[in-house]
Amino acid sequence: MAGSGLATRLYQGEAGIDIVGRRKLWYSIAIVVALVALLSFGFRGFAFGIDFTGGTKLSVPTSVGTLEQAEAQVNTTLGATNGGEVDAAQRVGNAEGEQYEFRTAELSPEEAESVKVQLADAFGLDPQAIGQNGVSASWGDQVSNSALRGLLFFLVLVSAYLIIRLEWRMAVAAVSSLLLNLTLTAGVYSLVGWEVTPSTVIGFLTILGFALYDVVVVFDKVQENTAGITGRNNQTYGEAANLAVNQTLMRSINTSVVALLPVGGLLFIGPLLGADTLKDLGLVLFVGMALAVYSSLFFATPLLVTLKDREPRIATHNKRVLARRSAIERGEIQVPKVGAGVGSDPALATAAPRPGARPVAKRQAAKGRPGGNRPSGAKNR
Repeated sequence: MAGSGLATRLYQGEAGIDIVGRRKLWYSIAIVVALVALLSFGFRGFAFGIDFTGGTKLSVPTSVGTLEQAEAQVNTTLGATNGGEVDAAQRVGNAEGEQYEFRTAELSPEEAESVKVQLADAFGLDPQAIGQNGVSASWGDQVSNSALRGLLFFLVLVSAYLIIRLEWRMAVAAVSSLLLNLTLTAGVYSLVGWEVTPSTVIGFLTILGFALYDVVVVFDKVQENTAGITGRNNQTYGEAANLAVNQTLMRSINTSVVALLPVGGLLFIGPLLGADTLKDLGLVLFVGMALAVYSSLFFATPLLVTLKDREPRIATHNKRVLARRSAIERGEIQVPKVGAGVGSDPALATAAPRPGARPVAKRQAAKGRPGGNRPSGAKNR
């Protein structure tokens, strides 16, 4: 239809994208980027925050000068106290106003009190204006262990749900896409080098739900398009799955864009307003949600088709469809040509349907609905 939007043309098979047919390309991309992520884990690792490594947080009011000046003074004081130095420095905001926050190696209570007194004297402040907080590495271990148990529990529940609701091959493909999503997101975080905080861990668990939603939407459409497919002889399983990907492509993109807008605010606008503590959460959510579209459309569905093509029933059906097309091309099977008033479908006479083309049975059924093409002589009731 002239003037139809991209979403409409994708759904109707008029602007189909051959995603499943190029699954070797998507597999190659996934392997390469996953390898880059794994190499980053091995060589760069992660910059774990104080909550995981243990240490001491020191905070001073921003009225003492610039961040660089304050950090230099803190380094001087630490060096004189125990030979230490600042590991990380940032400007943060809270209800009491903006402050400079410095993270150092763990200080003993005596060392921490000495540093507070010396900094207060150097900055001309009351010692009570200098914040000090010690963090044990055991707390970070507890967070990590809880997150790992939560991840395993989530994957088990997801697998059980998909096996019951859909089938085990879809469960395998969905869980594989979730693991790929986590790996790529963690790889980006490792390459960027931002500190891993409890907010980061929460962000990783959050993107699992978003990625799962995207996968289930696509697989639900795949199941709808492939219902009774072995009873048809004009479409392979891969072609029906590819149609499902095209039909859900715009929905996935639109959902992701809407979800990424507020997350982008956390990541890009928050630091400009002094909310630096939210940027680690924003990065995880932004990258994870964006990659969820790729993993669900360009990895999960092609992997599902690869698994289904090995199922004897589907493999036999695919061979029968391809053999029939070859017979039509050789002229061994005569197919009525499309003409005025003839209900034949051109997909039956072509070598293969266009990528994303809708099943013949569905298109013919649509012609009999109100508003569709009616057979000659049909009367309105």
